[in-house]
Amino acid sequence: MLKTIKLEDAVGIKLAHDITEIRPGEFKGPAFRKGHTVCNEDLCRLQKLGKNHLYLIDLDENEIHEDEAAGILAGALAGEGVAWENKPREGKINLFADRDGLLVVDTAALAAFNMIDEVMCATLHNHTLVKRGEQIGATRPIPLIMKRAPIGRAAAIAQQNGGVLVVRPLRKAKAGLMVTGNEVYHGLIEDRFAPILTEKVTALGSEVSGVTFAPDDAEIISEAIHSHLDQGCDLLLLSGGMSVDPDDVTRQGILAAGAAEMHYGAAALPGAMFLVAYLEDVPLLGVPACGLYHRVTALDLVLPRILAGERIGKKELAFLGHGGLCKDCPECVYPHCPFGKCS
Repeated sequence: MLKTIKLEDAVGIKLAHDITEIRPGEFKGPAFRKGHTVCNEDLCRLQKLGKNHLYLIDLDENEIHEDEAAGILAGALAGEGVAWENKPREGKINLFADRDGLLVVDTAALAAFNMIDEVMCATLHNHTLVKRGEQIGATRPIPLIMKRAPIGRAAAIAQQNGGVLVVRPLRKAKAGLMVTGNEVYHGLIEDRFAPILTEKVTALGSEVSGVTFAPDDAEIISEAIHSHLDQGCDLLLLSGGMSVDPDDVTRQGILAAGAAEMHYGAAALPGAMFLVAYLEDVPLLGVPACGLYHRVTALDLVLPRILAGERIGKKELAFLGHGGLCKDCPECVYPHCPFGKCS
């Protein structure tokens, strides 16, 4: 319950909530913090902030203040790898990555949470690479005072699967690279794929343990795959041979190596002919030739998820479609762009 007090009668009372000041283009934040004792010198500034009345709070048993509610909501939303401080500002608590890794957002739970009246949470996009200390979300109750029951319902939704926001660390993979194609194998053209793939792997904290070249021969490709596995590789990236030409036999080589699961085709451009297969639980990623031209392809959307421990199948490749169209900007600013942001 709120009791209204005229500003001129408010000297000596403690503020029940933060009072916000906004100076366009300069500042937005609390001019006065909750608990501040109002003095005569404050009255003019409060009037300039549009405050002609202040409030005293006398909570009923079933009511809750925004600051307490914000702490309950933040604690429920934060899963593994997420940090927050129970120090609300203007009723809001920010959520931060507690480690480097891949942000995973339970988007269905987030939507259900936000369907509860008088609460909200906003986050970065699902599958965003984040650094420790980076803000990944924020939550707040919307009114100053509300009923406890909706806060409890919202918290229960957020907690169902261990939190709405989780930051998964990327494992350090031992990656093998295979460049297939007669033109490179026989020295007709210089390989440019291995340096590109090496840069992508090492940028995510993994290492390249070896690079092999193979002709368009399914049996030789199969043997080269097993050679990488025998050397301890737990991730393989294969370039070339992903198109529909009859002499592109990389897929046949992967099947000949014994892959029990293979998904060819991703709902992303560039990268529609991307391939994911698994051999003894080792991911094999087939990178189409567009990776030579485009800075960012389906590989860049999938590789961090693989390193975060996710198993990529047909469904995951299909869901890349919403947001999976690169705008092919003259100057690429990925990841600060829409590409892959709704997967």
